[in-house]
Amino acid sequence: MSGKLGEILLKENLISADQLKQALDHQKQSGGRLGNSLVKLGFLSDDEVTAVLSRQYGVPSINLSYFEVDQNVIKLVPMETAAKYQILPLSRVGSSLTVAMVDPTNVFAMDDIKFMTGFNIEPVVASESAITEAIKKHYGSAEEAERKKEIEEIVSFIDEGQAESVELEAEDEASLNLAELEKAAEEAPVIKLVNYILTDAVRRGASDVHMEPYEKEYRVRYRIDGMLQNVMHPPLKLRDAIISRVKIMAKLDISEKRLPQDGRIMIKMMHNGKKKQLDFRVSVLPTLHGEKIVMRLLDKENLRLDMTKLGIEPESLSKLQKAIFKPYGMVLVTGPTGSGKTNTLYSSISQLNKPDTNIVTAEDPVEFQLPGINQVQMKEQIGLNFAAALRSFLRQDPNIILVGEIRDFETAEIAIKAALTGHLVLSTLHTNDAPSTISRLMNMGIEPFLVATSVHCIVAQRLTRRICAECRTEEEVAPQVLIDAGFTPEEVRTVKVFKGAGCPACGNKGYKGRLGLYELLEITDEIRELILVGASALEIKKKAIEQGMIALRRSGLIKVMNGLTTLEEVFRETVL
Repeated sequence: MSGKLGEILLKENLISADQLKQALDHQKQSGGRLGNSLVKLGFLSDDEVTAVLSRQYGVPSINLSYFEVDQNVIKLVPMETAAKYQILPLSRVGSSLTVAMVDPTNVFAMDDIKFMTGFNIEPVVASESAITEAIKKHYGSAEEAERKKEIEEIVSFIDEGQAESVELEAEDEASLNLAELEKAAEEAPVIKLVNYILTDAVRRGASDVHMEPYEKEYRVRYRIDGMLQNVMHPPLKLRDAIISRVKIMAKLDISEKRLPQDGRIMIKMMHNGKKKQLDFRVSVLPTLHGEKIVMRLLDKENLRLDMTKLGIEPESLSKLQKAIFKPYGMVLVTGPTGSGKTNTLYSSISQLNKPDTNIVTAEDPVEFQLPGINQVQMKEQIGLNFAAALRSFLRQDPNIILVGEIRDFETAEIAIKAALTGHLVLSTLHTNDAPSTISRLMNMGIEPFLVATSVHCIVAQRLTRRICAECRTEEEVAPQVLIDAGFTPEEVRTVKVFKGAGCPACGNKGYKGRLGLYELLEITDEIRELILVGASALEIKKKAIEQGMIALRRSGLIKVMNGLTTLEEVFRETVL
């Protein structure tokens, strides 16, 4: 049976002309194939579409949800090829490979797969949605199996004979032979294992790698979407060799095992078909059972410099932009380590980065290099700290100054004086919310009148995990729980709460990616009055909310209402 799918369906009275028109409009907007649009709109089931496609193309159809796919056959065709042509290899008999296809007439796809595998291709037809789902399911599990196999191969690569040369006595570290350490670090299995850990962290989208020695085990964990996950347990006998290898890569002193050290590793790797340059910030800390290593992955591609994409509510964003475009004054960003403060600051100065503007930054460390901005790396050991850098900056004719962090009275005092003498100063502080930042500055010893006149805006922020878009499902939550969370009784009647069920795309976690929660305190005349009379952070917060400030918890609830995150994530990061 030949002809277009729509015509065949009309001819067989499976859909009406009006339904066909709706499906064609949906296809134009969403892309994909007509059959997929008909299924999404609920006009036909997957099986009905597949049966018609089978008759249209004259090839057998298959329901992939009932078919057991051979994992060895999956490995014959790369995931990129399967996704590109919307195909799935199913089984092999002799020199024939059975492949499920959305379009069995695609000769280019069949030629490519035949050339790639060396087998004759036997096509069967399946629906677009079924093949998309099957690709995620089978390639996800195949990748996981491949990863486990790779780790096992690397570890088994180190047999007893090889281990002799890298086994080091922990008790006698003081008399450790440096040449032995270097030799152990250069053993092929150790190099392969460390390289694997670094590249696997990138593939999985980790932000940090933790390598931790304990009395009876050696543990490697990745921080993915803000949560630490166990990845592997390399043999304990390799502990010193692995530590030495990382130290050599980071250009650190491998003989120094008593003091903390910091360094950087730059690597180039192929990722998703393109060459990436990656930067790992390495921190080595002596612990009871050896040195713990934490590597922070600095990937420039993850840096979002477009402020509209940070997830700040529109009303808060307009207040922040108003503050950063003022010619002088101070804008502070607060929050715990790893809450995205650097990203917010970099986004702000990227907007201000014009040829007629002189921007200087003092950072510890410089995380990302931004063109057109004069960035200075702090070096405490030679006396170059934030206060010293700030004093020097004022003689450099700056328009905008970014101070990595205000840690002490001296830095705070110089930064505030700079803000009062015609410079825009951006900086960070570690406080729980925006109003308590004012109390923190005054506790450092800054006079209330200086805080009131210099600070224009304070942003408090947190990062929560984002619900995986592939497995997002609605969740039933008791109305009282929603009211206790902070929703109004009116909102409780209409709000829909979602969660991630878990799928291969998110590693069965239910979350993929992160988004920010933001609390923006604009220093209005009324807030200034409260600061001058020494009001508490609670009073300042109450007045700010009256004036329209979106608190951190409220920002989280807005994200829950929009189906972007879960209540558990909001409870984890915010308080009422």
